[in-house]
Amino acid sequence: MASIFAPDSALMRFLTRIADLMILNVLFLVTSLAVVTIPASLTALCFVSLRIASDTDRTIVGDYVRSFRQNFRQSTLIGLLIAAVGAALAAWYVVVTQLVSDGILRFVLLAVWYVLVFLAAMWALYVFPYLAKFEGTTREVLRNARLMSFRHPLAPLTVIVLSVLAAVVTIFSPQATGYGLLWLLIGFAAIAFLGALVYSRVFERYAPTPTPSAQEED
Repeated sequence: MASIFAPDSALMRFLTRIADLMILNVLFLVTSLAVVTIPASLTALCFVSLRIASDTDRTIVGDYVRSFRQNFRQSTLIGLLIAAVGAALAAWYVVVTQLVSDGILRFVLLAVWYVLVFLAAMWALYVFPYLAKFEGTTREVLRNARLMSFRHPLAPLTVIVLSVLAAVVTIFSPQATGYGLLWLLIGFAAIAFLGALVYSRVFERYAPTPTPSAQEED
C-alpha cells in the first residue's frame, strides 16, 4: 500500500500532472482576462503543455511566465493577423447571406467559405504551438504553420474534436462539467495537453528532442 503513495509511483505521478494542469489552467485564465493578451497566453499554454507532454517541464509557473514574456510581442501581432482573417471571413459570410439572392451562387460561395474556414482553423491551431516550440520571423511562423497543417492535420483535428465534444457536453449536459466549473479548474489546459501529445510527435520530426544538458541550459 505504501508503494502506491510513493513519490515516483504511477498514481502520484498522475495526480501531480493533474495538479500541474490545474495550475496551468488558472494561469491561462488569469493572463487572458485582458483579451489582448490571449495570443501570448495561448503561446505560453502551448509551451508548457508541450513540455509536460515531453516530460521536460521544470516549474509550471516559471515556464509559463517566461514564454509569456518572450513571445508577447510576436504572438500579439500574429493574433491580430489571425483576427483580421477571421473578420474577413465573417464579412464574407454576411455579404453572401444578406446580399446574394441567387440560390446556386450563394450555395457555391458558402461552400467555398466553409472550406476556407476549415483551412484557416487548421492553420491557426498550428500557429501558437509552432511559435511555442520554434523561433522564427512572423512570416516564417505563419508559413510553416500553414505547411504543417497540410502535412500533419491530425494534431489540429484532435484539438477541434476535443473542443467540439467538450462544448457539446457543456451545453447539452452541463451537470457533467459541473456547470462550467471544470473549464475553470482544468478544461483549457487538459485540451491543450492532449493536443500537445500529438503536436510533440510532429515537432520531433523537425527538431530532435534536446539532451538533458541542453534542457537545463534552455
